[in-house]
Amino acid sequence: MTEHRDDREGTVAEFGELVNLTPKQLQDWLEREESKAAGQHRDGGESTGHASGRRIVELLRTPKSDLSDDDLAHMRKVTGYIKRHLAQRPSGDIADTTWRHSLMNWGHDPLKDG
Repeated sequence: MTEHRDDREGTVAEFGELVNLTPKQLQDWLEREESKAAGQHRDGGESTGHASGRRIVELLRTPKSDLSDDDLAHMRKVTGYIKRHLAQRPSGDIADTTWRHSLMNWGHDPLKDG
């Protein structure tokens, strides 16, 4: 049981470190056209990242004790995506790039890194 607890706490901690937008910041971002245009769109619908962003807003507002196994699985998916995407950082100014916009859909603004 301890292993599961440590894994749960580790997942929550890593998610908290990598998702650096507040629920309000992310929700406001998801309303913008740049957000809606970024990412992979299936059948002309909402992109995977945009849908994930809406779920991340919910996760950020959920008390840790109320997180389900499904929530934790999505948190792991989010942290994995952010880490992979950060490793593909383009050179030059990233402020207005699809790369940054896609990351922001997943709750991480690379310009907030210190």
